[in-house]
Amino acid sequence: MSPLRLRIDGRTFRDDQNREVTLHGINCAADAKFPATPNQPSHVADKFFDGDNVSFVNRPFSVEDATTHFARLRSWGYNTIRYIFTWEAIEHAGPGRYDEEWIQHTIAILRKAKDYGFYVFMDPHQDVWSRFSGGSGAPMWTLYACGLDPTLFDVTEAALVQNVYPEPQNYPKMIWATNYTRLVCQVVFTLFFAGNEFAPKAIIDGKNIQDYLQDHFIGAVEHLAKRIHEAGDLWHDPIVGFESINEPNRGLIGYQDISVIPSEQKLQKGTSPTAWQAILTGSGNACEIDTWEFGGMGPYKSGSSLVDPEGKSAWLSPEYDDTRYGWKRDPGWRLGECLWAQHGVWDPKAKTLLKKDHFAKDPRNGARIDYEYFNNHWWLDHWRRYSKMVKSVFPDSLMFLQPPVLEIPPSIKGTEDDDPNIVFCPHFYDGITLLTKKWNRVWNIDVFGVLRNRYLTPAFAIKIGESAIRNCFAHQLTAIREEGTDKMGIHPCLFSEIGIPYDMDDKYAYKTGNYSSQIAALDANHFALEQSHASGFALWCYTVNNNHFWGDQWNGEDLSIYSVDDKPVPNAGPFTEAESRASLDVNSPSYSRAQSAETLSVGPSNLGKSLSVDPMSSQSKDGDVRGLRAAEAFIRPTPITTHGDLSSYGFDLKNATFTLSLSASSSTPDEFPTVIYLPEFHFPTSTVETSGGKWSISPEEHNGAVQQILRWWHAEGDQTITVKGVVRKQGNVLSSEDDEGYLQQYQRNCAVM
Repeated sequence: MSPLRLRIDGRTFRDDQNREVTLHGINCAADAKFPATPNQPSHVADKFFDGDNVSFVNRPFSVEDATTHFARLRSWGYNTIRYIFTWEAIEHAGPGRYDEEWIQHTIAILRKAKDYGFYVFMDPHQDVWSRFSGGSGAPMWTLYACGLDPTLFDVTEAALVQNVYPEPQNYPKMIWATNYTRLVCQVVFTLFFAGNEFAPKAIIDGKNIQDYLQDHFIGAVEHLAKRIHEAGDLWHDPIVGFESINEPNRGLIGYQDISVIPSEQKLQKGTSPTAWQAILTGSGNACEIDTWEFGGMGPYKSGSSLVDPEGKSAWLSPEYDDTRYGWKRDPGWRLGECLWAQHGVWDPKAKTLLKKDHFAKDPRNGARIDYEYFNNHWWLDHWRRYSKMVKSVFPDSLMFLQPPVLEIPPSIKGTEDDDPNIVFCPHFYDGITLLTKKWNRVWNIDVFGVLRNRYLTPAFAIKIGESAIRNCFAHQLTAIREEGTDKMGIHPCLFSEIGIPYDMDDKYAYKTGNYSSQIAALDANHFALEQSHASGFALWCYTVNNNHFWGDQWNGEDLSIYSVDDKPVPNAGPFTEAESRASLDVNSPSYSRAQSAETLSVGPSNLGKSLSVDPMSSQSKDGDVRGLRAAEAFIRPTPITTHGDLSSYGFDLKNATFTLSLSASSSTPDEFPTVIYLPEFHFPTSTVETSGGKWSISPEEHNGAVQQILRWWHAEGDQTITVKGVVRKQGNVLSSEDDEGYLQQYQRNCAVM
């Protein structure tokens, strides 16, 4: 077997010539979250609960179509794929029943990725546990194993699931993420990570539910890994490693009082029950629950709502056929009753809370639990098991480590867990843009600084002006990377998810073809990545079937850089005049509307409109108005391999100027120069200035995917290069009078906080 194409040297990736490699990646693909047969995006209810009889073959796309998609991504400058797959895709039919057809399809797709020279790391993806609890990931049978009945999650609000939501097109924006703080996720993640400690009566097939679930999850990924090993031609090229489970959550572990919302819970939207209220409604009891909305300054309480399941329970009834999947549940674990009641947390007859602090301390030693404690104990224990499994199949695997989102990473620096092959993989999204689906160029918030208590009051975390917002993003990403180094040691940092919503401003870009807001937001995120000195990233996301009405076909998300309803990106050369007007004229009415005072925050007066879904097509009465989907921002120059150490790089979109600096201990060998992706999209012609050496610009072909490549031969020492391309029409976004008006609006918002 050939040497690994990618190795780690401190905080950098290196190729076999010891050049620094920058991973410029994309998540492929978001529609791998749901089955292909039947085709079941999250708005389709038909046969939804027939979860055993599905197939993920042809996700992320068919073998026949793989050439089209990989050629497209390669031509856009991506060299890395975060390959999305789910536990459900492997083991949907029941415990230990693996879908070999899907595995062989996956192997065939990975071989296509190899043809295009991608680096690939495998991501076992999940969101709020499962499709049947409003997300993706685990098979349906895992919920039955936990004693839960997914057919009654909707009436009890144990989870909000778009597939069974009345009028799924009106499913509220981003409400799916609140499922982490509803009953199902609170139960299942607690059991997955710490069932031994907090639910010792939950025994199935002679083992605690924690071990049962983890054994099957790790076993499913191991089965896939072994099949990849047996294929004989995928390890090292293209696959370089495995990531840990996506966006893990602690469930109830560490809740000091389940009768109140924990102070660290920052996302509240729609009904927002306490864990105790979720327990009550999950067992069929009516509760008056506070409702919240998310405005420009974050969540705010909007009222209350009666949730009345009318006696229906999210827990399996005693009549359920518990032999369906072949397991044997211990008699001490009774169906028809809340598992927490069986552990003395509450009295279902009196409906009284008995142990509000049941999850507050570690039963093994009495230690107080917070998220950091959880990460250093239960999450780390799982990581050790998972990592050991991967290393048993691929001893030299890079291990892409992803702790819970925006939480303090585990303290493994200098310990046995400080594996030199670890890659730190945090996630980052601008929450205000993601949840309000608007790009606010006037102000934003340093969320990470607030989470780490770096301000006396959150008001000091507010950043005013677009330059300050861009720098704020960069500072947050840098701080996240540095925190990883402080806690885990020196490792590469790769942001394995970062991205923006495209359906901003009530989908206004889809009516006009003008993507100015999306360009500004996406460019700000890329600017932050470039300034943070991360070793790479994987943008979220690429979705084959994205369209303007359903977005990514999953829970109302619309983050794909590709859509069937948008204009294809030109292969090369300057825009036509019409394309320039459609996609870059930031003085257009759509851009002005996107930044109007009305859209700076979401409140009771405009909430209804903000949450509405406007059915529309990519056609208007004036003809075809499709745009380029902010390609100006995501197709950008980037270093591929650097001879020496990369000091800094960045792309100034406004001025179409790319700069890079490096430090080399020797001059560049003739056959292994520094290599830069220089998209013809921005650089149909170029002016190059260097500190010295020689350079060339020429096309490079990968099985039909053509990239424009700059090669640079330079001397040792500190070196710089600047490349200037074609400046497109930009213009001034706002006048000084507009800026003053928006600042006044911001001050009024602060006055009512």
